[in-house]
Amino acid sequence: MTYTEVPHYTYNDIKKRAYEFLATYHPSLEIPVPIEEILEFQFNINIIPLPGLHEGYDIDGFISSDLTTINIDEFVYQSRLRRYRFTLAHEAGHIILHKKFFKENVFSSVREWKKFTQSIEDRDYSFLEWHANTFAGLVLVFPSILSKLFYESVETAKNAGFSFKNSLDIIQDYIASDLAKKFSVSSEVIRRRLEKDNLLVKLK
Repeated sequence: MTYTEVPHYTYNDIKKRAYEFLATYHPSLEIPVPIEEILEFQFNINIIPLPGLHEGYDIDGFISSDLTTINIDEFVYQSRLRRYRFTLAHEAGHIILHKKFFKENVFSSVREWKKFTQSIEDRDYSFLEWHANTFAGLVLVFPSILSKLFYESVETAKNAGFSFKNSLDIIQDYIASDLAKKFSVSSEVIRRRLEKDNLLVKLK
């Protein structure tokens, strides 16, 4: 099976598209970003829970090739709010960054989707997923708000009596957990965003 050429974006390309997305669909930048409402009501996307999607195909979700429906693992949909939100933002990344690619490679079921993804060369598939993950992280945890709340968490940690000389790992966990609750994403997403924005080095 052949597929159309995968577009390649730099981190700054994706950052610009994430800013444009928020400026258009959520200009208040209030957190947590209402990604479900944006997709349902502004993009008219159908969000369909599917039982056993993760167990059977090792994925939390995927978007239809016509970009009208996001299928989500039912357990993630019902019981893992932060994973659910990140999965939606990830699929939004495919809509914004890969519209032409998806529309030119038609699949109509999860099995066809899986077969299609397996036909994509590893390097190209890595680009597609890195694009969507990077877009999701920037939309849900945008830099200006992350920086502001990071320094507030640092002050809270200081006031709580943490030692910045001897407890750096514990402080990083504390800050990541604190920010994860505020942005409604996982601590891992916060850590990656803090590292990318060079904020963790401010603790040393």
